[in-house]
Amino acid sequence: MVRWAPCGGVTLRASALPIVVVLILASMAVTAAAPPAPLVEYSKPAFTAAQAENRPIVVFVHASWCVTCRRQQPIVQQLAADGAFKDKSLVVFVVDYADKATLKELSVTDRSTLVAFHGRAERSRSSFVTDPGELRALFQSAL
Repeated sequence: MVRWAPCGGVTLRASALPIVVVLILASMAVTAAAPPAPLVEYSKPAFTAAQAENRPIVVFVHASWCVTCRRQQPIVQQLAADGAFKDKSLVVFVVDYADKATLKELSVTDRSTLVAFHGRAERSRSSFVTDPGELRALFQSAL
């Protein structure tokens, strides 16, 4: 039973180190999975409820490894937080590109795709667009 004291004098058993590392990595994975506010992680029940309430909806298909998605994300976040859209109860759902079942339901074939709905009616769709003006126009089409 070897004990060691990393900076600060905290004593850990060497046998406990792998468990601590796994717990730290697991907590990082959980926090990295949730989309940043005001974006909402897609779920079929929440999406269906928003459609039933006739709300404006934007679906953002995102892949963590996608450079274009990373360029779009801050623009999408800013638009979602914009009073012009927030006051209209617009909800932005983020769909992970790995969720092939949801992509099929939404007829989406590629990452970096945004689809605007008003209730159940699709209003607009774009892929690989990073121009803030064009993305704002897509958001407005959902209103």
